[in-house]
Amino acid sequence: MKGSVSKSKFKPRALEYFREVEKSGRELIITDRGKPVLKILPYSEDTEAWLKPLWGSVLRYKDPTEPVSVKDWGVFK
Repeated sequence: MKGSVSKSKFKPRALEYFREVEKSGRELIITDRGKPVLKILPYSEDTEAWLKPLWGSVLRYKDPTEPVSVKDWGVFK
C-alpha cells in the first residue's frame, strides 16, 4: 500500500483502504490536488501512545511559570 492516495482514487475503494490500514497498521494520507487533507490511522486503545516518543525528552524542569530567556534555548546555541 502507498503512503498516500488522492481523493478520487480513495472514494471508490475506501473499504479496501480501510482494511489495508487495519491489517498493516500503517497510516494513509488522503490528498486533494496533491495537498494532504486527511490522515487515516489504525485505532489504538493506548491513549498515551502519542506521548511515548516524548518520554525522556525533558532535560530540566524546574519552574514552568518562570520566563525563558534566549540563552536557555538549545536551538540558538
